[in-house]
Amino acid sequence: MDASELQSLIDVQENPFVLIDEHYRIVAANRAYCLNYGVSRQEVVGRLCHEISHLSEVPCHENGEDCPHREVFRTGRMHEVVHTHFDSHQHKEYVRIKGHPVGRYLGEAIFRIASPEELDSREMRMVGSSPAFLSCLDHLTKVARSGASVLLLGESGVGKELAAQYIHNRSERASKPFVTLNCASIADNLFEDELFGHERGAFTGCIGRKPGLFEMADGGTLFLDEVGEIPIAMQAKLLRVLESGEFRRLGGVDTLRADVRLVFATNRDLMEMVRSGHFRKDLYYRIAAVDVRLPTLREREADIPALVESMLSGMTRSDAPPFRITPDAMEKLRTHDFPGNVRELRNILQKAAAVCNHGLITSNHIHLGNKPLRHVAEDEPVLREDASIARVEAEHILALLHRHGGHRRRVADELGISERTLYRKIKRYNLA
Repeated sequence: MDASELQSLIDVQENPFVLIDEHYRIVAANRAYCLNYGVSRQEVVGRLCHEISHLSEVPCHENGEDCPHREVFRTGRMHEVVHTHFDSHQHKEYVRIKGHPVGRYLGEAIFRIASPEELDSREMRMVGSSPAFLSCLDHLTKVARSGASVLLLGESGVGKELAAQYIHNRSERASKPFVTLNCASIADNLFEDELFGHERGAFTGCIGRKPGLFEMADGGTLFLDEVGEIPIAMQAKLLRVLESGEFRRLGGVDTLRADVRLVFATNRDLMEMVRSGHFRKDLYYRIAAVDVRLPTLREREADIPALVESMLSGMTRSDAPPFRITPDAMEKLRTHDFPGNVRELRNILQKAAAVCNHGLITSNHIHLGNKPLRHVAEDEPVLREDASIARVEAEHILALLHRHGGHRRRVADELGISERTLYRKIKRYNLA
């Protein structure tokens, strides 16, 4: 195949596409590749691929990345990875690369995912460049393009609501509402009213019509967090809406429709709940057709410095100097296992920012658990019947929250209560 045939082959590709020989040298690139990386076709031929896309003098596997070039030439089979590239302005961008053999060359098709600036903004605080983070981000990007319901899985505090927001923002529904509900925070008898709304006179004291969350999310996305906390009776009604798209307000006779994409999230084992009879099997298979597991902070330890920088930047007031963190404080954070994940990291930094001097956070300001308990005053209004018993319960819950890094599911399991009951106790005792 001569040069003109090679060029014709790759010019039909809409995304950036490049052909590379076994020595990492570019032999041909399409127009989209040249535009994306700010080079002409004459300039790019003969250059090293990692020199163009990574601004690196060595191949990406020598910098710890999974190298499609090495794998394709080693195995002769297609290999797909997620990398951090630099565009024509030398700005970072996250990309998915599909590498496959083309004759005696490697063909690389490059698909842009997002830039760090797009993810770390006022509306979206998703930060990282670790393999675990980038792989998850790529999965979320693929899922966003479909209209299917999505189930987000992961420990408490990994950022499931941010992931749901990312799916919404990357979907065709981005201009429509994004509505959220934490199912653990709603009493059993209020679920139907919250989701479907009510008509005037539907119950005692009801003086007006109220739209439910399905109506509010029409055309957009409804995110139901802690879906494992939905009462079993309500699960049947939710399943009916998912299958038909139809519902009625409480006290209403008219059948309503709403075009809503559902995103669910849980930190529980729903299949185990199905086996124990606490979650409907048909509902599980309806919502779990597409699932995405979000990595723990332990799996993406390399992202901690970037997360710290982003969080501290968000905490800095416009009239105050930026927060700084000393190397020993950062090392203290990097060696912590973070059972409460990103939420725990944020809480630690908020406390450190509140007590540090002149914006400088040292290791002495970083408290990683085993903190003294906050006592509940006897004259607080929550202690109505038996102040001493309520105070003991509040302190016990607070101690468990500290022990488990804020992981409410583990605390609820240790107490032998539901996560919804624990949520109400946390609110009652002002422990949040």
